[in-house]
Amino acid sequence: MRSALIVNPRASRVKEPLVGRVARILGVDEVLRTERAHHATELAATLGGAERIFVFSGDGGYNEVLNGAPTGAALGFVPGGGTSVLPRALGLPRDPLEAARRLAQGRTRRISLGRANGRRFGFSAGIGLDAELIRCMDARGRDAAGRRPGDLVFAWTAVQALAAHRLRFDPALEIEGHGRAAFALVANSDPYSYLGPLPLRLPRGAELEGGLDLLAPRAFRPRDLPGAVRYLLTGRTRVPLIALHDQDRIEIRSQLPMPLQVDGEDLGDVTSVVLEAERDVVDVLV
Repeated sequence: MRSALIVNPRASRVKEPLVGRVARILGVDEVLRTERAHHATELAATLGGAERIFVFSGDGGYNEVLNGAPTGAALGFVPGGGTSVLPRALGLPRDPLEAARRLAQGRTRRISLGRANGRRFGFSAGIGLDAELIRCMDARGRDAAGRRPGDLVFAWTAVQALAAHRLRFDPALEIEGHGRAAFALVANSDPYSYLGPLPLRLPRGAELEGGLDLLAPRAFRPRDLPGAVRYLLTGRTRVPLIALHDQDRIEIRSQLPMPLQVDGEDLGDVTSVVLEAERDVVDVLV
C-alpha cells in the first residue's frame, strides 16, 4: 500500500519535529513539502497509484489536495492550521498526533464535495461578506515564520469590516430562482467554520454526505444584528433569509464584481458563480 504525506511547513501549527512524528505514526512511504501556493495540488497529482494521501496543513492545503488528488486515493487530513475546519468537521481531534493515530487505524468515510466555478471545496464557499473578510486577513500578511494571524485578529478584522459597511448590506446578488440577497454562504458541512473552539453553524444542517446548503440574507441593517446573533446561538431568526438545503446546483449572479472564497481561499472577484455538488466522490480517513 503506497502512501504519502504532503506537508505545508508554513501552516500555523506545523513544526518540523512534529512532521517526523506524524509521518512515523502514519507509516508513510514518502514525505513531500510544499514550497509555494498551489504546490500541494501539483504534488498530489504526481501520486497516481497511491492508496492513501495524508495532508499535514491548514484548510488551504486540504483544498489544494482535493483539487489534485488522483481518483481512488483515500485522503487523511492532519490538523496543522489555525482553524483546520475540515478535519474538525470530520470529528478528528485538534492535536496533530492524536489525529494521526486515528487516521492510522484506516477507517474511511465516503463524502461529497462542492464545486464553485469548477474549483472543488470541502466545507464552504462564500460570495460577498465572508470572502471580503478572508481578503482582509490575507492583506494583513504573515509573521516571520510565514504564519497567518490567529482568531483574535480575525474577530477584530470582522468588526472593522462590519463597521466599514456600517452594518448595512443591500441586495447585491441574484440567487437564481429564489430572488435577491446581500451575500451568500454555501456549506458542504456543518459547522461552516470555527472561531476558536466555537462552531459557526451557518447554515445549519449541511451534511458532508449530501448536497449543498445555502444561507443568504435578503438584506442586512443594524437593526438585524440581534437577529443574526440569535441565529448563531439557536438557528432561529426573523431576519429575512434565503435558505436552501441539499442542493445539486446553485447559480448566483451579481451586476458588480464580488469576492469569492472556497475553504478560506480567495478566488478573486466574480460576477457569476455556479455551485455544484459532487456527491459520493471521495473516501476520507476518519
